[in-house]
Amino acid sequence: MKHIISMLMENESGALSRVAGLFSARGYNIQTLTVAPTEDGSISRLTLVSYGNDYQIEQIVKHLNRLVDVIKVVDITEGSHIERELMLVKVKATGAMREEVKRLADIFRGTIVDVTANIYSVQLVGESQKLDAFIEALEQDIIVETVRSGVVGLMRGEKSLHL
Repeated sequence: MKHIISMLMENESGALSRVAGLFSARGYNIQTLTVAPTEDGSISRLTLVSYGNDYQIEQIVKHLNRLVDVIKVVDITEGSHIERELMLVKVKATGAMREEVKRLADIFRGTIVDVTANIYSVQLVGESQKLDAFIEALEQDIIVETVRSGVVGLMRGEKSLHL
């Protein structure tokens, strides 16, 4: 089962390496990873997606809480949450395909952010499933390049991850 784990950690060299090393040492894969400083520049928020059963994820969270650099950890998939991912897709767009790509981008609420005579670059934001659906809707031979940010997420309502 997919789990989105968010944590606050010291913004210091080697902190990310220790988190990644913990996953590696226990044989768990990190599907996506996003890190950025918070409003307090000395603290970063790291969001990662991993797969495992509830027991495995509970063990991961316990181990993460023991790391010196980690301040607070929460599995946001335990409750109601919001998740988003950013994707940029560069596609061949010539002739009738230009209109088809524009139509698909509109359907998925995407934005064409760069245009050349033969290429469109489309930006999409949403849940991972939406981005996957857009890729599946495109003819595979027109995709030139794809880049995705990794998932970020927040708990809904009054709950939050803060100090």
